[in-house]
Amino acid sequence: MASKSSTSAGHQLDRSQRVKAWRVATSIGVSFKYAAAGVTYAFNTQRNFRIHCVMGTLAISIGALLHLSSVEMAVICITSGLVLTLELLNTAIESVVDLTVGQTYHELAKIAKDCAAGAVLISAGASVLVGFCLVVPKLLLLFAH
Repeated sequence: MASKSSTSAGHQLDRSQRVKAWRVATSIGVSFKYAAAGVTYAFNTQRNFRIHCVMGTLAISIGALLHLSSVEMAVICITSGLVLTLELLNTAIESVVDLTVGQTYHELAKIAKDCAAGAVLISAGASVLVGFCLVVPKLLLLFAH
């Protein structure tokens, strides 16, 4: 009997149908290759992704220079990673919407794109607040002495 895998719609696909899917990852290495291709695409084509990469690197570097605790550094890394993750999801959503509607305007396409962008904005704002909460007190102590 062929192995089964679930889909999000609750339907069952047998192995022969899954193999027909576009670009099935044949190994974990191939899966990582596809994931890296997505990150590379976003970095090369999305200005905001590059900005978030620079800001995340800056936040982590400042945290290291200020000798933040392991927990504080973990919080900065997690919030920076969340912003980058949401930026990748935003890019994916925008691409799928563009693929679906093409050059035509559709109000639901606008809503999908705006909501995805809003998710990035909220996470970036939260990340900035976290950075300020963790870094500013250390800077104040540093400059007070």
